[in-house]
Amino acid sequence: MRDWLRLAFTGSVMRRGLLYAVVVGSVLVGINHGDAILHGDVDGGRLRRIALTVLVPFLVSTSSGVAAIRAMRGSRDEHER
Repeated sequence: MRDWLRLAFTGSVMRRGLLYAVVVGSVLVGINHGDAILHGDVDGGRLRRIALTVLVPFLVSTSSGVAAIRAMRGSRDEHER
């Protein structure tokens, strides 16, 4: 777990995760919450759902980035044996 977190907080993984959160999260917020935002129907519950909508692409990107790094390490370790 410690190795996973260390990899997740590397610069390249964080930058990619934040980029995906901004781009994909914005699209998803527009699709899922656009009407409510346009009509001013944004309360605390809606804000929490919007935050989760943006968080999901960040988490998916981060977890797949860490998995890719670990897979590359694994294949490199196998070639060194």
